[in-house]
Amino acid sequence: MKWKKFKIKTVTDAEDIIISTLYDIGLEGAQIEDKVPLTALEKEQMFVDILPDGPADDGIAYLSFFVEEKEDGSLELNGEPVTEAQICEKVKEELDGLRMFCEIGEGSIAVDETEDIDWINNWKQYFHQFYIDDLLVIPSWEEVKPEDQGKMILHIDPGTAFGTGMHETTQLCIRQLKKFITPETELLDVGTGSGILAILSLMYGAKHAVGTDLDPCAVDAVADNMANNGIAPEQFEMMIGNIINDKAVQDQVGYEKYDIVVANILADVLVPLTPVIVNQLKEGGIYITSGIIDDKETVVTEAVKAAGLELLEVTYQGEWVSVTARKKETQCAG
Repeated sequence: MKWKKFKIKTVTDAEDIIISTLYDIGLEGAQIEDKVPLTALEKEQMFVDILPDGPADDGIAYLSFFVEEKEDGSLELNGEPVTEAQICEKVKEELDGLRMFCEIGEGSIAVDETEDIDWINNWKQYFHQFYIDDLLVIPSWEEVKPEDQGKMILHIDPGTAFGTGMHETTQLCIRQLKKFITPETELLDVGTGSGILAILSLMYGAKHAVGTDLDPCAVDAVADNMANNGIAPEQFEMMIGNIINDKAVQDQVGYEKYDIVVANILADVLVPLTPVIVNQLKEGGIYITSGIIDDKETVVTEAVKAAGLELLEVTYQGEWVSVTARKKETQCAG
């Protein structure tokens, strides 16, 4: 398919009202490009693969709307034939109307044509199989090469939840998990995303895993990745909710029952999470964290110590840090 792309230059404060206004004339599915920093909630919902800070917000935004171009080059809007010029005129009229009561910035309209883009699958060209030490990570749309047969292979599709294993923080967690997993391991993965850490733990021999996440999209991503890796439904249980402040989620997850808790989130989330998660760990249980940029290392290690955990190891990859700790065992009086 070919598409006509109508790209509007505006300001970030006007994004929502322009999208809503143009939706009313039949333009849907806006693509937003801006430099607005992530909110605290958005950062909290970045599950596994954590992106670095972007450029400073300059207040400028670009909104792109796409109209399918028929084989004969014609366009339709709301089921009616329309020309490129007519769409531009409709958009201009709406923008001029908005200018009367809000600032929309430049409000210019650029038109371009895109060639046969598969909007659902186009991103797959950027994700290919790769190794994490001796582990081969491969997406479902690629074949295992003959020379890789017999190796430990993780079939992973990120779907709409982050988590492919490419990011340093994920790799740091994987290496730490391998050190502590046993056939009796009960594991809790907080912010499980695509389920990569829990699924790999089961593949490495853990007995059972529970994953929590804030985003309902993680449920389908986890289910797909479990199926792709031969993980039985009874091995991995998913829960949606915020374990930090939701008592119902804490109760459902359970107390003092996990040999390992892994959390690959963000330092600012790990600080309030740590004193809560102590209650889920067994005595002697291992707490593995990452998602920590190097200048936040002390913040997390201090939170670990303040929660009464014993700091075991701090590991590094690039600018990222993993902190591993242990829940102390109660000493019986002699």
